[in-house]
Amino acid sequence: MADFMIRFLICNVFISGIIGILLIARWIFKNSLSSRMQYNLWFLLLGLLAVPFVPFPFIGFPQIFSWLGSLQNPPVSNTETAMGKTMGTDLTINADWMNDFTLSVNRGIPPIAGYILFGIWIVGIIAMIIFAIKSALRLRALKISALPLQNPKARSLYFRCLNEMGIHRNIPIYSTAFLQSPIIVGLFKPGIYLPIHLISDYKESDIRYMLLHELQHYKHKDALAGFLMNFAGVIYWFNPLVWYALKEMRNDREVACDTSVLKMLKEDAYEDYGNTLINFAEKISLSPFPFAAGLSGNMKQMKRRIINIASYEKPTIWKRLKGMTAFILTSVLLLGLAPFISTYAADGSHYQWNSSSESISYVDLSAYFGNYEGSFVLYDLENDTWSIYDMEHAALRVAPDSTYKIYDALFGLEEGVITLSDSFIAWDGENYPFEAWNADQTLQSAMSNSVNWYFQSIDKQLGATDLYNYVQKIGYGNENMGGDLATYWMESSLKISPIEQVELLTKLYNNSFDFSSENINAVKDSLRLSSSDAGTLYGKTGTGRVNGQDVNGWFVGFVETQDHTYFFATNIKADRNAAGSTAADISLSVLSDMNIWE
Repeated sequence: MADFMIRFLICNVFISGIIGILLIARWIFKNSLSSRMQYNLWFLLLGLLAVPFVPFPFIGFPQIFSWLGSLQNPPVSNTETAMGKTMGTDLTINADWMNDFTLSVNRGIPPIAGYILFGIWIVGIIAMIIFAIKSALRLRALKISALPLQNPKARSLYFRCLNEMGIHRNIPIYSTAFLQSPIIVGLFKPGIYLPIHLISDYKESDIRYMLLHELQHYKHKDALAGFLMNFAGVIYWFNPLVWYALKEMRNDREVACDTSVLKMLKEDAYEDYGNTLINFAEKISLSPFPFAAGLSGNMKQMKRRIINIASYEKPTIWKRLKGMTAFILTSVLLLGLAPFISTYAADGSHYQWNSSSESISYVDLSAYFGNYEGSFVLYDLENDTWSIYDMEHAALRVAPDSTYKIYDALFGLEEGVITLSDSFIAWDGENYPFEAWNADQTLQSAMSNSVNWYFQSIDKQLGATDLYNYVQKIGYGNENMGGDLATYWMESSLKISPIEQVELLTKLYNNSFDFSSENINAVKDSLRLSSSDAGTLYGKTGTGRVNGQDVNGWFVGFVETQDHTYFFATNIKADRNAAGSTAADISLSVLSDMNIWE
């Protein structure tokens, strides 16, 4: 929850920007959008306010276009049928071929600031709920004290208004001495409440206009809108721009209802409707009930409504078309910004992959993964095609663990910490739990045995500044070097997704980093696992061990054949037994069934 709160606050910065964009769009298109359309735009904002709480990454338009395009590329269908014969084959990695050694780390405690902010947020929500409960109790007391409307003329007029609007539901109407303004309340059992002082000043046209206004609230389901607005106000109690937006939405709701009433009237009655608001401006006030919708409003709002009434003209077909176009353009713009206010995007936990121009096949490899969560990503360099299992996890950033050593070695070579002719680093004499670590190392042996201290020594000589510069230069995952210099890649701050692993391997292979070609080849050679007439397999495992349990397993690499080069990344996650060696087993089974590597 602490992490979520930090991300939620970041999202609110973007939400505030979106509110600003909505207000600007509303001003630009004010002459094109009808009053009802201006009001309806706010429902887009209410929907966007729910995005930070959606428990999965929000889909942007590029992903939608990509998925639609993928329908032309059917998923690989032979993996499930071929799996039966392969899963029984022993493809376990030989210890002499590649070792999967790792050390356990302790999970850090989230920053206390996150918990403090979360506590303040919850306290604010509780305070807002208490206020809402008090308002609901006052409303209940008002309902109890109210009496069914007795004035026969007013009751007869009310039923005529129901017929005029085509409302067949029996909506009860009451009179009360405890109101200054007429209101309609009730989500499931609506009722209209009229102040006695307005009835005592009875004038048929004035009462009719007020009744039509309240019934327009019912017809357009404004009680539900009011509930959603109040709920948003409770959740976003700390964001003043959200409160301002909700206030503007309520104002637009009243203007929209005024316009709906005007549509029912003849042109010579517009002035009378405006005069009704003017005549009762001193008698009506803001409703004390957040759950109610009514004729009330402050003087500034009244002025705006009267100006709207005075300038109202029934819309032509051309104006309706312009309004619909403006509404659609604004809606597309706002919905396109939705991924930016996802808490997944805010914390960088998911790679925002622009896959719209990629050729992607989505494959079902669930039988290979069993009870493990995870993904498999394959890229065919020659055909420029992708095969992906579980897109959500393929874009999920997790700690790279020992797979990061591929690039750590490259950085060391580029800076001359180790060289092609001399990659030797002497053992520091500390007794490690793996015998292979308790010896002097070269790049080849350190990569094969995944010797942590060898790469930690490279990092120490490079220094944090140079390391960060290199991580930024190649665009490694989230580029977060905030963890300890000795462990930032071990279930700590640095994170990367399987898709990014494949992209980086492709760039490494093609030397898109513009590094020394000799250094690139040296790193490739250190990753070589097996060669045959069919081709060569390169790879590196990685295991995240937390509190003694293997929770994060990686196997990344590429296969060179005579005609193709394939890049792959497999990641698995579980509470235990999610090791790099298991990820390698899964990878080799999939590659075998795809006839890429036997």
